[in-house]
Formats: sequence, structure tokens, C-alpha cells
Amino acid sequence: MSTQIEQLKKIIEETDNIVFFGGAGVSTESGIPDFRSVDGLYNQKYDYPPETILSHTFYRQKPEEFFRFYRDKLLLEGAKPNAAHLKLAQWEAEGKLKAIVTQNIDGLHQAAGSKKVYELHGSVLRNYCENCGKFFDADYIRHTEGVPKCDACGGPVKPDVVLYEEGLDNDVINGAVNAIADADVLIIGGTSLVVYPAAGLIDYYRGNKLVLVNKSETARDSRADIVIHDSIGAVFSQLP
Repeated sequence: MSTQIEQLKKIIEETDNIVFFGGAGVSTESGIPDFRSVDGLYNQKYDYPPETILSHTFYRQKPEEFFRFYRDKLLLEGAKPNAAHLKLAQWEAEGKLKAIVTQNIDGLHQAAGSKKVYELHGSVLRNYCENCGKFFDADYIRHTEGVPKCDACGGPVKPDVVLYEEGLDNDVINGAVNAIADADVLIIGGTSLVVYPAAGLIDYYRGNKLVLVNKSETARDSRADIVIHDSIGAVFSQLP
């Protein structure tokens, strides 16, 4: 493992064009539950499976049940950026990191200070009235009951989160694809690479410095130039 860390250190020291692609494992060390781990949301018991609740159809048909789950499980208070978030923000400030592409919706990259973040699945920090478009923060949703209503027009307020059955934002996809395609170094961290279409974006990488940091094996391990099976926080805390 130490040899791989040393190789990664050298790559980072010699480049100023890194893109990071991250998943749930980046946030689990901040206390955000992973959807697919043994203790994740997908293995807990509810009246409906989480993948059903977090669908566009369910949101339309049973909005009160949707928001009960959403407030309870996705609007988590007190989560702080961890070593990985902070290291990525440092690299961006130093001019080494060009962009972050994330599947997470918790806003922790921005909380750490990162500016160029492509949020493939949206963010719980942004919420909009479906009628007039007024913006509301997460606290507004947290402190309402039932279906949150706009305080200006009374319309329903929807989280800016990509639900199942909904498409990804084209501008976000295009930005992420361009960043990945132009990167000299692509570091993939904290993701099993099973969620599509997000995972497919890494196919746009054209370089020869593909780094994979994940606790478990992924289907892309054989394609990577460096593979480290460890927690991303433990790895990133050793990097320059």
C-alpha cells in the first residue's frame, strides 16, 4: 500500500490538472449514510423501499410520505467535511485540481471550500417552488411539516435532487464530461461505480493516470494505473 501511496504522491506533485470523481464513500466518514452498504439506507426497513420513495412517481403520488423520509434520512444536521473534502479544496486553491464531479447531494465539498463542483444528482441545500421558482435552503424544508409550501405563492417546494426516473441536468453533465476529458489525472474515490449514467462519465477520460481509491474492488480496477483499497480519508490524509 505504501508503494501505491508514494506513486500517487509523485503524480500529484507533478501535475496541475487533476479531476476528482467521487461517490458516497467520500461522505460516509462525515456521518452521511451510504445507500448500498450493509448499514446503508437500502438495508433499512420502511413502509416502502428507499429506491421507491426516492422516485419521481412516488414524489408525485405520496408527497407527504416522501418528505417524511427525506427529512428523516437525507437532511442530516451536523455533518462536517472530512480529510478528503479538505484535501480536494486545498488542491483547488493551489491550482492543482480543476474540478470535482460528485454523485453526493450533501454539499460537503462546498462546505470545505471547493468552488468547481459538478453535482450530478443535485443538492439537498437547494430547493425551489415548483410554481414561482423561489429558492429555499435546507433549513426551510427541515422546519416545515408535510409538503413544504412556498411562502410567496403557496406552491409546493421541491428539492433540487435528481430522483429516480428523472434525468441528469445537461449543463452539469456537459461540464463534468469536459472536465474529465481534459484531465491529466483522474482520481476516482469512494464509489463502487455501479450507478449509471453517472459512472459512465469516467469513460470520457483520455489520460494515462487513472487512480482508484475505494474500500472494495470495483469493475474498473483492472483499468486503473493505481488502485488503493482503503478509506479515502485515510489515503488523502497522507497526500501532499
